[in-house]
Amino acid sequence: MKNAVMQGFKLTSVEFQNNIKANKKIELGFSYSYNVKYSNNNTCIGEFTAKITDKTNPDEFRITVTGNGMFRFKQDTPKEQLHLSTYDDIFPYVRAFVTTLTSNAGIPPIIIPYIDISKKEIYRVEMDKNGKPAPNPDDFINPYADNN
Repeated sequence: MKNAVMQGFKLTSVEFQNNIKANKKIELGFSYSYNVKYSNNNTCIGEFTAKITDKTNPDEFRITVTGNGMFRFKQDTPKEQLHLSTYDDIFPYVRAFVTTLTSNAGIPPIIIPYIDISKKEIYRVEMDKNGKPAPNPDDFINPYADNN
């Protein structure tokens, strides 16, 4: 059995703003957030948010998509391993949705770049005042930044 097995996936939020004038070129900026909330019965919910904007005019072009996956995991699996494996399971669903959305909207399809979070500090697990994991929902990172 893998570290975590996905039991279900759903999109929880989609925002799409496209006010780009015809033949105008834009430069896309990407940022991601990934958090995992754990329960006492060996289940967790991973939440992945992708933001894609025009770097110079984010009010003209913006996509924000949030997807949640529910996972069952082995009891003694370290939280860092769960964070990484659940991210790898959720990312393709959000990526495919963004590509389909933009393609169906009549604009060139956007394929959001994969980021290997094992090399980033985004997967660090912080604890709340009750000793439970409390990921920061505003921990966005730029997949093109050299944050090694």
